[in-house]
Amino acid sequence: MKKTLLGAIGVIGVGVLALSACSDPTASTGGGASSDSDTIAIGSANFPESELLGEIYAQALEAKDVEVSRTFNIGAREVYLKALEDGSIDLLPEYNGALLAALATDGVDEGVTSPDDVYDALQDVLPEGIVSLPQSDAEDKDTLTVTRATADQYGLETIEDLEPVAGELRLAGGPEFAERQQGVVGLESVYGLTFKEFVPLDAGGPLTLAALENGDVEVANLFSTDSAITTNDLVTLEDTKNLFLSENIVPIIREDKSSDTVEEALNAVSEALTTENLTEYLAMVQVDKQDSATVATAFLTEYDLL
Repeated sequence: MKKTLLGAIGVIGVGVLALSACSDPTASTGGGASSDSDTIAIGSANFPESELLGEIYAQALEAKDVEVSRTFNIGAREVYLKALEDGSIDLLPEYNGALLAALATDGVDEGVTSPDDVYDALQDVLPEGIVSLPQSDAEDKDTLTVTRATADQYGLETIEDLEPVAGELRLAGGPEFAERQQGVVGLESVYGLTFKEFVPLDAGGPLTLAALENGDVEVANLFSTDSAITTNDLVTLEDTKNLFLSENIVPIIREDKSSDTVEEALNAVSEALTTENLTEYLAMVQVDKQDSATVATAFLTEYDLL
């Protein structure tokens, strides 16, 4: 059954969606007016990979003479989905498993874990007027990650290994991670983990990473494409019970803003993206401190999409 986004994720209070305040100040913004024009307003969540993907989408569409506006760094899923529903944005990069978990109010069936299974299940819960284009092979999953020293100290290889020691450890992540099934709620119900403290910082971002490296927390929710995991010799704990579903990148768009030209451009991006090249280009943003627009241009140039 189709649902409204409000019904699926709960009512967002008036005033929480200050798009103009959240958007990239160097980019044009569409706001709610986008639904009344041919412009496609592209949004993103408030972490670097989402903004990079949004910029890749934007430039790929511009290369096909599609007019776009950018409203990046909106906030967490609960906020940007509301923006998609009310027409403030028309298109954004999503992650199939996390989106399914957010919209499936009755929970995700236990056997739904593979990319194709998750994508198929997603079609049953997408709201009227919102469609998902073909998903990419590129994937970026939520992880629980620890330092090498913490892994060695407690003998940690899997999330299950945390069970006897979680009460001694502090966990950091984005504030919304505390309320999500694919977060603190599921870690307790699926793995039986109750941490000493949850420290709300940012979603897989620099504050969470710094807290882990500085010893302010012992466990962090990072994203699997984060180059810091490799460069800082961090240890990602194996999710043996598949709490974190497959997280393939998938564009979702308001159906009335889609067209053959738009779909062709976005599908070409999805086909070009891999987990490996996404990790490589994201490192240019996170490690080399290049701006997302420059990196997006480099990606699209390499794969002949401009």
